[in-house]
Amino acid sequence: MNSNHPGSKLLQGAFILSAAAILSKLIGTLQKIPLQNLGGDAVFGIYNTVYPLYTMLTTAAMLGLPSALSKFVAEAAAGRNQEEGRRLLRLTAGLTAASGVVVGLLTFAGAPLIAGLIGNSHVIPALRCSALGLAVVPAMAALRGYFQGLHDMVPTAVSQVVEQSVRVAVMIALLLYMTRGGAGPANIAAGALLGSAGGGVAGLGIMLLYMRRHRRKEAAAETAAASEPALSMPVGGTGPAASLRPGNQGITIGRLLAYGLPVMLGALAVPLIGLVDVFTVPRLLSAAHGEAEAMTQFGVYNRGLPLVQIVTMLATSLSVVFIPALAEAKYRGDLALIRLRCSLSLRWFWLLGLAASVGLAVLAAPVNQALYGDTAGSGAMIWLAFTAVGGTVSIISASLLQGLGAVRAPALHLLAAALLKAALNLLLVPQQGITGAAIASVAAHGFSAALNVLLLHRQGHLRLRFADALLKPALLLAGLAVAAGAVSFGADAAATAAGLGGGRTAALAQSLLGVLAGCLAFGAGALALRLLSEEELRQLPGFGPKLADKLKKLRLLP
Repeated sequence: MNSNHPGSKLLQGAFILSAAAILSKLIGTLQKIPLQNLGGDAVFGIYNTVYPLYTMLTTAAMLGLPSALSKFVAEAAAGRNQEEGRRLLRLTAGLTAASGVVVGLLTFAGAPLIAGLIGNSHVIPALRCSALGLAVVPAMAALRGYFQGLHDMVPTAVSQVVEQSVRVAVMIALLLYMTRGGAGPANIAAGALLGSAGGGVAGLGIMLLYMRRHRRKEAAAETAAASEPALSMPVGGTGPAASLRPGNQGITIGRLLAYGLPVMLGALAVPLIGLVDVFTVPRLLSAAHGEAEAMTQFGVYNRGLPLVQIVTMLATSLSVVFIPALAEAKYRGDLALIRLRCSLSLRWFWLLGLAASVGLAVLAAPVNQALYGDTAGSGAMIWLAFTAVGGTVSIISASLLQGLGAVRAPALHLLAAALLKAALNLLLVPQQGITGAAIASVAAHGFSAALNVLLLHRQGHLRLRFADALLKPALLLAGLAVAAGAVSFGADAAATAAGLGGGRTAALAQSLLGVLAGCLAFGAGALALRLLSEEELRQLPGFGPKLADKLKKLRLLP
């Protein structure tokens, strides 16, 4: 395909944006490890209490307007009405900037009230520092939406990576400075949250540079066009672009909000389960241990989340492949292809989630020691590991439903799961502490995934087979667990015999060897059990045919 073709440009842009999103999410996830190492569990607990709130407030402050701007700018560009696109950018940037400042001021002033709802006063300084980022990020998102509407994904990709990198760099620099200065956990966590503002300013700066270059190109093009003989332009026409021609009424604030607010509400549904922890676990722990110890315990509880998030991040990144593939199959009325793609994608992400969960559970203690310096909370980490399977299946099944036109159902299922999580937290945390919270998380993510899968089954898009869903995976995972556990135990015994046991280096070696053994056992077991044929593998959208060709060359397919 010609690289100048609009479809080619769009596909290239989607790839660039996806790659940047994966990289920025990976940076954001892995930065939690040095955060805990430098700041300690109390700082880690405060940070993991405030950052989900910051993310939610940022999403709310955007009002869904960047997505609305992207849509209407694309329509304006199709109608060759660049001035309308610029007008929409000015309008949206002004609204999001004002909304961000208002939400930021409310967060700063209302920090004691929010801390009261959380049940812990130690989060007040961090909340106030996070408010600075709220004043910057929404306007940056509006600029990203403008360029996305023009199908230019490079500015968004570059600003995402720069924003995340600067955020982590500022956070680590302030952590080093404040810990050496003897600051308390509340102030250290507040300094870490300042990284969000620093990253936001850097990302906004990148977007403004791209905007200045874009305006220069537009000005040069307009000057060149003005010097050429005038050409007659077609008049009339229908469709979205017609309403954007000069002389017609432009898009109003009401239309922007009518499109953007539902997008915002859908985005707010995703982090609901995590937000339940923010507003229940610290309060419940404070009642038993006091505020300071509650934040330490909440930090220990969050140790396993970065590892689980890497797995769910992979599912999120790959889920976008299934939406257009299923939408196309539905448009063609190919029910057999819909069933095949639904069953294959769910089966393999079910196995991926199970493998990650079992592997992390078996290796929880050495992984905890290697990454965080001790084994505190390893019991909770074992339970938390199994949120990977529920979270992975929930993400993929939600994408399948969206591709088939059921857009609201996944959000409602997440709301139901969040209510279940709240109820189980209230029941289990007072008795079992952070282990109870981890058990509640497993149940909530599993409940959301089950609701999605049952809806797919009820609609006739999925046929469940006991052997594929439970029997063969159980055999496969038993082999994985035995291999990972045996190699890890042997590595620990060898390190102890050599006088190297008990340290983080030995634990890291133990963990890596266990992961390698588990991966090899998983691959060998999948081939031995013939879990996927070549024909089935080729039906996976996007990467299926290429993967099938590689495995066939290696003679690893039946």
